[in-house]
Amino acid sequence: MFARSIAAPGRASFFLFGPRGTGKSTWVQQMLPKAFRVDLLRESTFAELAGHADRLEALADAAGSRVIFIDEVQRLPALLDEVHRLVERRGFRFALTESSARKLKRSGANLLAGRARTLTMHPFTASELGAAFNLGRAIRYGMLPTVWVRDDPAEYLKSYVGTYLREEVQQEALVRNLPGFARFLAAASLSQGAVLNVQAVATDCGISRKTVETHFDLLDDLLLAVRISVFRRRAKRKITAHPKFYFFDAGVFRALRPRGPLDAAEEVDGAAIETLVFQSLRAENANRDLGYEISYWRTADGKEVDFVLYGERGLLAFDVKRASRFRDQDLAGLRLFCEDYPEASGCLLYGGAQRYRFGRIDVVPLADGLTGLAGRLAEGGHR
Repeated sequence: MFARSIAAPGRASFFLFGPRGTGKSTWVQQMLPKAFRVDLLRESTFAELAGHADRLEALADAAGSRVIFIDEVQRLPALLDEVHRLVERRGFRFALTESSARKLKRSGANLLAGRARTLTMHPFTASELGAAFNLGRAIRYGMLPTVWVRDDPAEYLKSYVGTYLREEVQQEALVRNLPGFARFLAAASLSQGAVLNVQAVATDCGISRKTVETHFDLLDDLLLAVRISVFRRRAKRKITAHPKFYFFDAGVFRALRPRGPLDAAEEVDGAAIETLVFQSLRAENANRDLGYEISYWRTADGKEVDFVLYGERGLLAFDVKRASRFRDQDLAGLRLFCEDYPEASGCLLYGGAQRYRFGRIDVVPLADGLTGLAGRLAEGGHR
């Protein structure tokens, strides 16, 4: 069992968002072992509370617990009004996990008026895995917890992708054309780590642009993908306008990515490595409540920095290269960014084994960079 970096918020109630399979339920049960669990994925429990939210109080009283864990609360948004009442009038504490924000957004659900904190559970990080972390396995299969305890991670990922299609999309009737949505997922995977061109994705999967835009919004709501915007503060150059797109985990991306004789392994590996760095930045930032905004930087003439983190701790720029040999031209984007932003600290993560330093830019082996990422983010601009 691996310890997670995310910390429970004292004695307060909290929402815990995160995609399926990231370990939300396991973590809550470890943090709150005496909590009364209400699992809304169980049809009998769902049926008992649907339309009769007031039964929640009786169930909790019968269990003799003042701490209630509601798993997958997005399946029954109306239950949150009863949760609010029990927090206000009886002082109950709630842990509420959610793997989709869609129903809560659409229903205008009660989010407890600020009386509950919001946390996010991400896949594992290298620092959480410790000595068990293996870079090759992470690039190939990603960082979902089950990947690190099963002997057949590829089969698990195949099943994981199918589960989302079946349970989150088909059963909830979120899209009418499931085969078309499957084609969209494959086409979207070709945009991994790239500036997003919605029209190109629509053309690739033979679906209208409007429908594709709706599908991208659905991926956001299901917490399966993220779009990051370009860093524009005090821009001294003409900057691109479109966001970059990522599925939330390198293994999930690879499970969705179509492969054939025209697909170079280097291209797929490069996108997976960049995804691994991105998901690690997101996770360490959220787990340790560091408060960075994550974006990217790209000039109109194509100079780019993969990730820019901006917050009270400083301004950090990260570039990612798959190659095992460092070349001076690999620093072109970081040098230009640091020229425009002298306050910035830069870091190039690459596939080699040697470390280098050039002014405020570090060149770090990928495995070392991932295991030390939490410390680098905590130090911010004070390196």
